[in-house]
Amino acid sequence: MNKNIFIEGIPGSGKSTLLIKLSKALSEYTVYHEGDISPVELAWCSYMTEDKLQEAIAKFPDLESEIMAKTQKEGDYYITAYTQIMAERREFYEYMERYEIYNGRVDFDTFHEIVRRRYKALSTRKNLFECSLFQNTIESMMLFYEMSDEEIIAFYSEVYDILKEKGISVIYLETPDIRESISLIKKERSDDEGNEMWYPLMLGFLRESPYGKEHNYQDFDDMVAHFERRQTLEHRIMKEVFGDDCIILSAKDYRLEEVLETIGAS
Repeated sequence: MNKNIFIEGIPGSGKSTLLIKLSKALSEYTVYHEGDISPVELAWCSYMTEDKLQEAIAKFPDLESEIMAKTQKEGDYYITAYTQIMAERREFYEYMERYEIYNGRVDFDTFHEIVRRRYKALSTRKNLFECSLFQNTIESMMLFYEMSDEEIIAFYSEVYDILKEKGISVIYLETPDIRESISLIKKERSDDEGNEMWYPLMLGFLRESPYGKEHNYQDFDDMVAHFERRQTLEHRIMKEVFGDDCIILSAKDYRLEEVLETIGAS
């Protein structure tokens, strides 16, 4: 098998678990977790010109060696996996976050150009990607650029035209009961004292987005509605755009051997 494999699904669907299982079964593959410097995804990474990178180093001189160790040059830009740097001041993370490309931090034309260019530049196969096709990209289009479902599907038609010649398999973990799943991860993603960590951050993210403000997102039900819309949209993209290059599984209810056989790895 000589493909690029993308693992997708909404939060709590088991993407990280499947990534670990596949990485063991496909030891010859290069694995990209969310937050790594990846050839296609920029989640949790700043995307800076050289001038902006030097400004960051000047602002946080004690972190220069760590910043440079987690930075990679790409054309005229520098990508820094800043969440992988241990810093005592939260200010560092807030500063670097300004230079991410997601969540409306750049205009849509710039966002569109960066995403397309990076997919076009993908020149290797045998890569295993965690949430590098949907997640941050589709959340940006839904919540910050407030695009319609049809506009988002058209965007992914462009993406597929680029990727289909590069040998891809998309594994989508579909969540049967989103309300139950979100309730579960609310509890699971808590600190040692039982304080919820993920849920308040996710709810704040939804509330503060332009789409969330326009539709008065406030509570758990609104979060469930958002992820129901997103999963329905992603399912349409899988069926209408990616077709035979995707496999849709019931989250946490599949056999690894069947997955490997379906993508041609056994």
